[in-house]
Amino acid sequence: TYFETAEIGDGNAFVTGYFEPEIAGARTRLPGYDVPVYKLPPDLVRARAGDAVPLADGRMPLGRYDDAGVFVPYYDRGQIDDGELAGKALEIAWAADPVELFFLQIQGSGRLRAPDGSLIRIGFAGQNGHPYTGIGSVMRERGLIGSAPGQYSGSMQGIQQYLRDHPDEGRALMRQNRSYVFFRELTGPGPVGALNVPIAGRSTVAVDPAFVPLGAPVWLQLDRREASGLWVAQDTGGAIQGANRFDSFWGAGAEARRIAGGMNARGRALLLLPKGTLARLDQR
Repeated sequence: TYFETAEIGDGNAFVTGYFEPEIAGARTRLPGYDVPVYKLPPDLVRARAGDAVPLADGRMPLGRYDDAGVFVPYYDRGQIDDGELAGKALEIAWAADPVELFFLQIQGSGRLRAPDGSLIRIGFAGQNGHPYTGIGSVMRERGLIGSAPGQYSGSMQGIQQYLRDHPDEGRALMRQNRSYVFFRELTGPGPVGALNVPIAGRSTVAVDPAFVPLGAPVWLQLDRREASGLWVAQDTGGAIQGANRFDSFWGAGAEARRIAGGMNARGRALLLLPKGTLARLDQR
């Protein structure tokens, strides 16, 4: 009644999954809880005009001004893990497991469960400006994960198992992703997406807003039945780039973790636009 459909490019969709993880964490540093969860640093800023080359979208890059007033890239994951932000009162909580926190950063939001059972919900506050590198692709190129007998699975669960079984190599692999996510505490219902409203499991997809407008309904017809159907573009993500790249949100809990961790679907995507939109575009 109200919408018409459009394909973006060839309409060939690639869909992954994300969820709201729950990991062990506490507000204060405790024995066994010593991995810092940082809030957005005040010195992380966009360059002033003339101090750096603009990005492809016209925005100025993220970084910091050094002691000489020169704009430089912000600290990357390795530098932050080595303590560049320590002692600056930026810790909003402390996690127990660096691997779990790494994947919570990829998800963009989550919950910290303290030893006393209390929960702290945290959400995306910002990113350090370095490009996202999926360590799954790096591991696949190196033959560390795959489908051959004896290999670790390429699912999130398989990648996590490798990182834990090989802690030294795992730390080096995680540093391959120089992108680092900062958090803020959330007090409202559910994780918050790019529209600054709570997102819903089995309903929300993250998209590249350069191609899919936030708020638009999207119909996905995929080779994974559980991910096929109607979704709403309510979120974005550093790894979600391109005309038909989608990340489906599955909520919280063990089932959401299982589905999202193994989601790798392909098919077709239809964007639903208010009637008359295509005619207006054709007139431009």
